[in-house]
Amino acid sequence: MNISMNMESSSSLSSSLSCNTKKRKNAAVGAHVKAKRLKTEQEGDEALQSGRLSRSPRVSVPLDCLQQPITLNELTELLHYAALGKTGGIKQPSWCRLRHQRKVKGLNVVIVEGLTQSHFYKHYLSLRHLRTKYTTRVTFTPSCNNVASGIFSSELPTVDCVYFSKPENDMHNALKGHPVIAKFGTQRRGLTAYVLTQEEMIKKHYPVKGMPGFEEFVSTDSVDCVTDSSPLYGLDCEMCLTEKGNELTRVSVVDSDGNCVLDHLVKPKNRILNYLTRFSGVTAAMLRPITTTLRDVQEKLRKLLPGDAVLVGHSINNDLMALKLIHQHVIDTSLLYRREFGQRFKLKVLAETVLKRQIQTEEEKGHNPTEDAVAALELAQYFIKTGPRQVVELHLEELWGYTIEEEESSDCKLAPTPSLRFADVLQLLSRSVAFFGKRSDVALNLSNQRWYSSDKEMLESFKRQTKHPFLSVVQFSSFSDHLKRRFPHRERLHRSVCADLRDMCVVFAGPFPAGFSEREVRRLFRCCGPVGRIKMLNTSVRVHAEVEFELLEGATLALKTLNGLNVQGQHMKVQRPVNESLLDLDLTLDTLTEDILNTSRLYAVKLKPSVAECIKISAEVNGHTLDRKCSGVSPVNGLPAAKTDQLQLTDTRSKLSEETVTETFGRFGTVERVILPAKPGKHTRHACIKFQSSEGKHAALSSSKDLRQENYLICQSLTPPHLPSWVAMATPVTTIGGDGEAAEDENKTNMGHSSQDLEMDRMMQKLDRRLGKLFRSLPDGTLSAVVLLGHTSVNGHLPGLCLMEVKQGS
Repeated sequence: MNISMNMESSSSLSSSLSCNTKKRKNAAVGAHVKAKRLKTEQEGDEALQSGRLSRSPRVSVPLDCLQQPITLNELTELLHYAALGKTGGIKQPSWCRLRHQRKVKGLNVVIVEGLTQSHFYKHYLSLRHLRTKYTTRVTFTPSCNNVASGIFSSELPTVDCVYFSKPENDMHNALKGHPVIAKFGTQRRGLTAYVLTQEEMIKKHYPVKGMPGFEEFVSTDSVDCVTDSSPLYGLDCEMCLTEKGNELTRVSVVDSDGNCVLDHLVKPKNRILNYLTRFSGVTAAMLRPITTTLRDVQEKLRKLLPGDAVLVGHSINNDLMALKLIHQHVIDTSLLYRREFGQRFKLKVLAETVLKRQIQTEEEKGHNPTEDAVAALELAQYFIKTGPRQVVELHLEELWGYTIEEEESSDCKLAPTPSLRFADVLQLLSRSVAFFGKRSDVALNLSNQRWYSSDKEMLESFKRQTKHPFLSVVQFSSFSDHLKRRFPHRERLHRSVCADLRDMCVVFAGPFPAGFSEREVRRLFRCCGPVGRIKMLNTSVRVHAEVEFELLEGATLALKTLNGLNVQGQHMKVQRPVNESLLDLDLTLDTLTEDILNTSRLYAVKLKPSVAECIKISAEVNGHTLDRKCSGVSPVNGLPAAKTDQLQLTDTRSKLSEETVTETFGRFGTVERVILPAKPGKHTRHACIKFQSSEGKHAALSSSKDLRQENYLICQSLTPPHLPSWVAMATPVTTIGGDGEAAEDENKTNMGHSSQDLEMDRMMQKLDRRLGKLFRSLPDGTLSAVVLLGHTSVNGHLPGLCLMEVKQGS
């Protein structure tokens, strides 16, 4: 894609300049960059107009929706449509457009923990791959803690069952995609077929002899192999919360006939913080006289259980962990009655549906472990006796939400209900799904999860794949883990990032005449764009002001147009803040103008006639005087005074409308859209103009002097179109309910910006390189989404960012 390739080369030039000193950034380099940028944009426009890219799948967000944050629901809405399309009964997403959906060959979602939208723009220069390869960006607000699970288990709307219900020859074929049948087959077998293997026990976090973390556990005297006639024992435990975590308070064991052979209360070793009576049924009064210890119970179990005993329980790994017991042969009923994506039924639900028995009722105070042990035992015995196929057929609709449709042709189909989940539908269509990342609780079958100890290991494995899954979710965790270790006070770090971003919109101005007010400063500076916070800096001699614009363009125009203005006989100086975090600001702003999202966008401000008369670039009209009361302009250098009525704030000639802007700028090229970000009930004096091609933007920029005669100030767009306000994006967490500026100021003086920013830049560059390698390894036609999750704390949250692109052929 020529746009991306040329933009990457242009960005590479900008990045290399960051290593040079300010003195080496001369006019010749600036002219070269400008010429190269113009060539890049024109080539990109030609490519689009010639149709080379027109038939490839593309994702875009209408301007009406671009500044609205999306959540996981909107992201899955896009993924559903990309995978199934209108043929599957899925409508176009409500917030974006995916063209040529049928040519999408796969879906890849990368989740980056610990990163926010603010991090992206703070370290914008370091993220060359992300800022040049992804043409769509929207603010992302997380709506759940586990985005990966949310994607796999997202429920589809009512879909066309004919699309994914494949006619089969018999009931066996109709059921073979069911998770129980896929694991155990259809034939009835003995109990040994359902005993967990050692590999399964390790993956499911069961205590296994020889594995790290279980050195202090006690092992039972189990034989190496069991038979189909080996005895079953039901087991259930109750726990309480102590200073050291969950500890055992009660254990029950029943034999194959359901008779209770062991039921003991146990005194925890450590101080109890919460008895968890609502679940365990154990109270302080019950444990007060108890002297039985965990060691006593372990010895009794070792003596009680024969060598070939098979322990049965529901999520029995939790019981064995509480007992600190290793037993080689177990059956877990939560894994017999399997659900899609690794989810599990509650014991209460299975007992009610399969055994037609009520347990754990509200009338009872806590669980009865003997009752639960019997229920788990009988569920296992029923499954073994009945066989997996019969179990599924008998309870298909009650438990799994499916129905079997029999047609006149005697063909059978597995017809999902409208609430069928996304990964399930894909697998029914024989499209593979997979999760890559650290071991975590993801709503997906273990066979589809691939766990790694580091992002580097995960990336290498992902690149080595000969066949990519249709849907892959890749979770990068190393960055978040490093942040937690390196910056334990993460709120300070986030406040620092936000403060640096806000400084990009700040200018210092002065001196002003004595008594010059905040209102008058605002009135003067808002001619360049919407003004946010103003802080008056009064000394015993002169008056200065710190002016914070809402947009980057406002600060840029203020530097160009107001610096050197003569205010009541005093020449006002306008300049940027000077601190370490802004040393590369000029490079960042140059790169933002080259941003692929800004190639055809222009920022314009409509001046009031009287202000236009006053505000001239100092090089053109030196000494022009602005009266602080705005009652007129002192005649200097032979210029006439302005009329009073021209200076009123209600002067309608300074107000913008879509029609007037289109008419004015339409002569430079086709205007695709005019965005007037006015608040409800108020007029606006600034606009963002999107041309159909970059040629229109550059034609307008080359005519900036002529436009100034028409009272327009213009500059290249800097603020990305998905951000309604740069400052709003950089609002620190503490403003939601904290100590605000005091905390921020303390943070800025104590954190050591230079070393911190350098370390963060290196981390960002490393992350960006890895994301680039992953993107290049994807098959052509893959819809790629990178989700920076954002940051949530007790004080509020900082939003994340979602970047989207369909990978095109070379």
